Amino acid sequence: MRFDRAVVHAALGHLSLTPIRNVLRRFGIAIAFVLLMAILAVLSPPFATASNLFNIARQVSINAILAAGMTFVILTAGIDLSVGSVLAYSGAIMAGVLVSSLPLLVGIGAGLALGALLGLLNGVIITRGKVQPFIATLAMLTMARGATLVYTDGRPITGLPDAFVWLGEGDLGWIPVPVVIMGVVFLAGHLILTQTVLGRYVYAIGGNEEAARLSGVNVTVYKTLVYGISGLLAAVSAIILTARLNSAQPTAGSGYELDAIAAVVLGGTTLAGGEGSIGGTLLGAFIIGVINNGLNLLNVSAFYQQVVKGAVILLAVLLDRRLR
Repeated sequence: MRFDRAVVHAALGHLSLTPIRNVLRRFGIAIAFVLLMAILAVLSPPFATASNLFNIARQVSINAILAAGMTFVILTAGIDLSVGSVLAYSGAIMAGVLVSSLPLLVGIGAGLALGALLGLLNGVIITRGKVQPFIATLAMLTMARGATLVYTDGRPITGLPDAFVWLGEGDLGWIPVPVVIMGVVFLAGHLILTQTVLGRYVYAIGGNEEAARLSGVNVTVYKTLVYGISGLLAAVSAIILTARLNSAQPTAGSGYELDAIAAVVLGGTTLAGGEGSIGGTLLGAFIIGVINNGLNLLNVSAFYQQVVKGAVILLAVLLDRRLR
């Protein structure tokens, strides 16, 4: 019996690469994060200090929470381009209520309610109006930004109470409050996606929407709910950003939707839907935050930083496709 050496070598090569491929698919983003941290610690010793690492976590919290909501949407094969504008509008309403001397919880509740309402409106337009998510949320991006400018008259809203500012600048023990909020959001998101009916339906809709519908899943309700979650978490990010700035800026959140999408994609969630995890999104958000911080410490021009960040995202997506 004769053997083709080329076939044998190809088979052996495949067998030897398969375990490595599986490891990279499962833990590639974590490995990349650790390597990135190690490289920056060597290149810039101040990077590895506790104060800088906590500063990174505080900065990352805003984008990470936005990306958590975006993960739900992308898992259903959707997209939400409006989160930055929803953040700005929710923050403006929140600040406007607070400076009118109403209680703290009333102001925060108003902002959260507005964010959830705008998200649900996105969902209704997409599911009932049969509008593509890209178009529907792009329209909401413009409308929410315009509504923010109208409400604020294009000027910042300042004079927020100290109790509210503490949510963005304060600490619980040695942990920044925004990091605590981020932890709660991601823990809740993980439990929803892995332990609840909603989570199972999110993956099912993203995997095959028509099959999910034929299986008895009320796709309209669950997709609408997913966009509501995205809007709600945009408002949570608005709390942190508005409190950190001690003001509601009418231009707040501009371009944030792109960083949120980048964090989700870096974290391994496919834009086709049905595959990904919220834990990967958290690592993706931290990679973006670490890159920004490290390049600042290395005195790299802000113009080059955009190029580097874009290249890293593209490389990650290409590598992920190759591994799959």
